[in-house]
Amino acid sequence: MTDVLDEITPDDTTEAPRAPDTVNWRRESAEGRLTLWLDCEDTGTNVISEAVLRELDTLLDEAKQAQPDVLVIRSAKPGGFAAGADIDGFADLRGEDAVKMLRRGHDVLDKLAALPVTTVAVIHGTTLGGGFELALACDHRIGIDGVKVGFPEIQLGLHPGLGGTFRLTSLIDPVEAMQMMLKGSSAHDRKAKKLGILDALVPERHVDAAVAAAASGELEHEGGGFRASALRTRAARSLAANRMRAESEKKAPRKHFPAPFALIDLWEDHGGDAAEMQKAEIASFAELLDSTTAQNLIRVFFLRRRLKSSGGREDGIAHVHVIGAGAMGGEIAAWAAMQGKRVTIEDVALDPLGETIRRATRVYDGKHLSGIEKRDALDRLMPDPDRLGRARADLVIEAAPEKPGLKEDIYAELTDAMKPGAILATNTSSLPLASLVDAAPDPARFAGLHFFNPVSKMPLVEIVSHDMASTETLDRLAAFTVGIDRLPARVTDYPGFLVNRILAPYMMEAMLMLDDGHDKAEIDRAALAFGMPMGPVTLADQVGLDICLEVGKSLQQGLDTPVAAPPDWLRDKVEKGETGKKAGKGLYDYDSEEPPQEPADDPDQGVIDRLILPMCNAAAECLRKGVAPDAETIDAAMIFGTGWAPFRGGPLHYARVRRDVPDVLRSLQDLYGDRFAPDEGWSDLG
Repeated sequence: MTDVLDEITPDDTTEAPRAPDTVNWRRESAEGRLTLWLDCEDTGTNVISEAVLRELDTLLDEAKQAQPDVLVIRSAKPGGFAAGADIDGFADLRGEDAVKMLRRGHDVLDKLAALPVTTVAVIHGTTLGGGFELALACDHRIGIDGVKVGFPEIQLGLHPGLGGTFRLTSLIDPVEAMQMMLKGSSAHDRKAKKLGILDALVPERHVDAAVAAAASGELEHEGGGFRASALRTRAARSLAANRMRAESEKKAPRKHFPAPFALIDLWEDHGGDAAEMQKAEIASFAELLDSTTAQNLIRVFFLRRRLKSSGGREDGIAHVHVIGAGAMGGEIAAWAAMQGKRVTIEDVALDPLGETIRRATRVYDGKHLSGIEKRDALDRLMPDPDRLGRARADLVIEAAPEKPGLKEDIYAELTDAMKPGAILATNTSSLPLASLVDAAPDPARFAGLHFFNPVSKMPLVEIVSHDMASTETLDRLAAFTVGIDRLPARVTDYPGFLVNRILAPYMMEAMLMLDDGHDKAEIDRAALAFGMPMGPVTLADQVGLDICLEVGKSLQQGLDTPVAAPPDWLRDKVEKGETGKKAGKGLYDYDSEEPPQEPADDPDQGVIDRLILPMCNAAAECLRKGVAPDAETIDAAMIFGTGWAPFRGGPLHYARVRRDVPDVLRSLQDLYGDRFAPDEGWSDLG
């Protein structure tokens, strides 16, 4: 939290009584100012639900009768104004039911926009989706330092549906507005002010003065500028729309992601007429809601929430000590400190400790922390060359190189150093916990805490159990993961654990395809066309061919269906130092070529099947072996741990929808060998 948000506490806001006949709003009236505090019942986060809007409708009627000088809408939640619309409320709606619900919501926001008194939204923290649309319906928006506004609906396969499409494009430069909606990007406080979304950006202590300025007509809005006027004609919009379509097609092909193109069509056809754009927005949103893409992406939203709910509440971890200041250890330390934990970090050399601080600064800048927030996070992150944190930490995270002997030596040193009750977690990605547990100071308080690189961008963390790990330890680690804003996936000790076990065939099969004469760019572009965030050849270079070689070797044993063996030339490249992007040369030569970024227009389905179906098969194996508790955890782990084509719903969901995966695997087995043999678990999946 920023220090500004700390000023906004429930004690400040909940003194206002609940408005009569409402459970989501508080009402406060003083000296010509009526303030409606949004305070959704039984939750720490506001969402814009049908009940919230229905209650607001009644309150607006009362406000129209009362005729205050100014109506202010604020949030009583310290974390932000509103996280968006209530997805539970519309996920199952279809057709005319969806249209009716949307019209009711539009009627309420139209009533707010037409209210014959000055209306001001005072917004702080997270202000997204439906919450942003509520703010846009007001005459003025006053932002409190640290506010973040945006429309993430595109990530659900949708576009704004409560007036955002026509209100934002009318308020600011329409091309900027379209880019925000097409990318699902957020505008942080100063950018939002510069764009014209905010009429004022102030600290909490100046809010009253800013509201008074709005009430007296002294708060002016700058408008959309010259480009807004230039784009009033359809011909002018068409030129911009065609450029937007071309850019969208590169990143999200229309056949997989219809929402960006529906939004562009909306603006091109009706951007000069708010009333017509409103009608078209409602119809378009309802149609998109019924699409396979939107239904799968909404499913992903619920998968995220499900993972988060598995974390519990209390972790009892205030101090984290990280052993190993390499790329992973440094990012883990930086992220934990950013999320409020006290962190110490040690390494055998001093230079990596200095790089940890530099890395943390880059992470914090990328996350748009204010100067005060960044200072406080860096104050919590302490290089510890003397290893004093070992004895004080509630959680010790070992992030040393993947060498069993080295890890065992570290654990031996920790046996008498760690305080009673402290947990030791290893970030290993390839070593079985069964081979390390005997060296741990207390096997019951030892487990895997497997982060994904980069920690600041990859939300998943595997909580890896073993036979002697206590339930309390695993529960605390899951709660810790949620507490640092990551998603815990509970998995068992298995070669590659869950994500790497499923992902490894993707990269190793690509290497065998290179042996078969396939072009590396063709392979990558086919994977991109399927929806993977990165082709397997590019991914191997990104991970490092040395690591791919070790993972490939480690997965040759202990699996029912082994991963393809690493080819001899991979070992040769590693020995020559051609280990991928970090070395400037791997499967691609980064001095002379760049991996493809655009998907293939007409990909070879045979190439896609060779890359994707072994992952589905591995997922079936992991489900059958109990590596994860259920199919939903497996799908979620692959989406949040690797970016696996989210609009397809995850590897097991994709296989269920496709239905012919075991048959195609048998055909591939006949062509290429037993690594494609369908897992026996398919019979249970239906």
